[in-house]
Amino acid sequence: MPTDVQTAMRAAIAVPGVPRDSDGPVFREPWEAQAFAMALALHERGVFTWPEWAAALATEIKRAQVAGDPDTGETYYAHWLNTLEKLVAEKGVTTQETLHRYRNAWDRACDRTPHGQPIELRAEDFG
Repeated sequence: MPTDVQTAMRAAIAVPGVPRDSDGPVFREPWEAQAFAMALALHERGVFTWPEWAAALATEIKRAQVAGDPDTGETYYAHWLNTLEKLVAEKGVTTQETLHRYRNAWDRACDRTPHGQPIELRAEDFG
């Protein structure tokens, strides 16, 4: 899911709290960059505005803090991903059932994949 640097930087500026440096957003893990890119792509398609995203993300972070998240910055993209899942379901892009189905399939795929090997979804992961 390629994205240009200027678009990524605009998103990093538009959404408070995005970890960034002078070159743009920074990520500790590949999945964080992928979650960021998915949100960027959905924004560009008009699924949500950045103010709407920022409000939903703030709500998610506050919910996590109330539940005990120490808010050290290490869980920022976990909140980002939770917000993404909630918004795409609220907007009718997908359903909570589909999200759960894929999450469970990924869990099964992770369980059967040896450490260090790429994780691939198979039909049986959805069973």
